[in-house]
Amino acid sequence: MLETNHWQVVARSLNGEREVDEQTFASVAALTERLEQLKRSDIAFSEVTFSPAVKKLQNETVAVS
Repeated sequence: MLETNHWQVVARSLNGEREVDEQTFASVAALTERLEQLKRSDIAFSEVTFSPAVKKLQNETVAVS
């Protein structure tokens, strides 16, 4: 079943409630883009970053690509 709530997909993957798969990586990419849009839209978001666990997933996404 395809989940469309990106933060929930990532959270469930990190918690071991679902497999880390292509959907997880797609959700990380979507959330990364949303965060970058927020950073561009308002300086108040400029220092916001993902948790170390999500950053690790981001690095895995790059390695898989």
